[in-house]
Amino acid sequence: MTAIRVLMVDDHRMFVECLRGMIEQESDIEVVGVCYDGPSAVARCAEIQPDVVLMDFNMPAMTGAEATRRMLERRPETGVIILTMERQDAQMFQAIKDGARGYILKDAQVDDVVRAVRRVARGETIIDPLLTTRILSEFKRVWHSAAPGAAEGLKERELVILRLLAHGYTNREIAAELCFSEKTVKNYLTMIFHKLQITDRTQAAVYAVQHGLVDPGHSDTARMMAGESDMAG
Repeated sequence: MTAIRVLMVDDHRMFVECLRGMIEQESDIEVVGVCYDGPSAVARCAEIQPDVVLMDFNMPAMTGAEATRRMLERRPETGVIILTMERQDAQMFQAIKDGARGYILKDAQVDDVVRAVRRVARGETIIDPLLTTRILSEFKRVWHSAAPGAAEGLKERELVILRLLAHGYTNREIAAELCFSEKTVKNYLTMIFHKLQITDRTQAAVYAVQHGLVDPGHSDTARMMAGESDMAG
């Protein structure tokens, strides 16, 4: 089994070295690099191409959100997890907007961090449970201010698939609902993601809520935005 290759980025050296030692006890995870600021992390990521990046948010020279954006411009398949002490809503939403697939508080258990690394390596998204309620509250606010039906550029069939995805349907369930093959569903999702300039199912669910296509209060939509559904591809 190929180990998950992880790059760690944090200006708190004692913290990152302690966490590194604990993570490296896992047989399926290998820490392939450590950086202490944003610019060096962007360069190092392009060089070693890790599967997952554990990224601090507040760092000298460049924030974690900016480093995430630059990393993903070069290599969009990289899974970035923001690991921070901050519980600020604006910071969290900025990180998600910039493409982070995970947002975890530094006081989480090591097992939670390891679990997040594995899930993000599989293409999933993970948000700290303590923050999920605040995320859903924000999406409900957006829902009430959104212009219903606004999804410029998507065809009717693509809108149907996007709504099903946002309601928590897996690729297999979407295929069964529409009498498609799973490969056809994946092809549609690839086109949808390209048109909307997004990279994963969670961002697609967020888009659907923002544009009034689904109700964020729906239980499966909430589950999707909390990162508990399957990956797109």
